[in-house]
Amino acid sequence: MKQKLMAFLVLTTMITTPLLAQTTPASGLTKIGYTNVDYILGKLPESKVMQNQLEVTKAQLDKAIGETYKEAQEKYEAYQKNGASMTDVIRADKEKELQNLQNRIQEMQTNAQNSLQTKQQQLLEPILTKVNNAIQEVGKENGFLYILNMDAGANTTPIILFAASEENNATNLILRKLGVDPDKVEAAAPAATTPAKPATTAPATTPAATPKKK
Repeated sequence: MKQKLMAFLVLTTMITTPLLAQTTPASGLTKIGYTNVDYILGKLPESKVMQNQLEVTKAQLDKAIGETYKEAQEKYEAYQKNGASMTDVIRADKEKELQNLQNRIQEMQTNAQNSLQTKQQQLLEPILTKVNNAIQEVGKENGFLYILNMDAGANTTPIILFAASEENNATNLILRKLGVDPDKVEAAAPAATTPAKPATTAPATTPAATPKKK
């Protein structure tokens, strides 16, 4: 899947309402925190488990497509070898069979991609819910009025372009809330960069070629 791990699509819906329950500090200053949801997702054990499950599913789908492609390729080679000696009726029947196999392969590829996307969404939703809950708790416990997601998404400009210090970077607080020791992972990414994120799975690959009529 070309898009990111859909963290932004799902999480935006979940946390579009900021921590408005907080009151502005007596000093009148607004405490605004920031983090990177994709970075956090990449450090969670659940994300690695999800990735492994997606890879297993993808391998199974690829195997099924590969077997169908092999069948089509063998029948196409037989058609090329014996086509000239076939009667018009048999030749037309073989060509129809090859076309049906080609259509079947294309349908399997589309279904495989859709199946992977659906499985990814199902596996990702509880992880995002857990991350969102941790963000809410960290925000309330540390007096943040807002916690912004500094990565705006794929091929976009980050929301936070400059941060004078790491004081309001809530990433490590959120990781600890999720049971991840930030000292054992990479340091929290600066605001102007896009840190590592969980790998996404590609859709089932297309066989090198599909049989064509002679």
